[in-house]
Amino acid sequence: MTDSLSKAKRSWNMSRIRSKDTKPELLVRSLLHCDGYRFRIHKSGLPGKPDIVLAKHKTVVFVHGCFWHRHNGCSDATTPKTRTVFWKNKFEENMARDKRTVAALIALNWNVVIVWECELKNPNELLERLRREISKPAV
Repeated sequence: MTDSLSKAKRSWNMSRIRSKDTKPELLVRSLLHCDGYRFRIHKSGLPGKPDIVLAKHKTVVFVHGCFWHRHNGCSDATTPKTRTVFWKNKFEENMARDKRTVAALIALNWNVVIVWECELKNPNELLERLRREISKPAV
């Protein structure tokens, strides 16, 4: 199957994909804020520039898109039918970087929480999980 968009249009579409302040990230921040948590966002002094940093709880939260970060078993983690080698390499690099980042944060005694985009379909369950994860002592 070939791409139905021109190269210029595809490039324009891809340039609009945000890495910060995405809708899923904003929703997680809203859930936490409404629940009384206070945090910093995109703190550059930590490995991987976590999306949310709850310093009081020594916890960082990453909000991962299921497609880009390959949520195992998720129907949103599809692989494009064209340029599959490119995409496979891209996804493997993303996952390797995620592992390195988590390991570096754990080595610094931070509690790391990964929120998957698909979890936002049930915000009440997600908030309960976040409460449990944030209250855990860092390893």
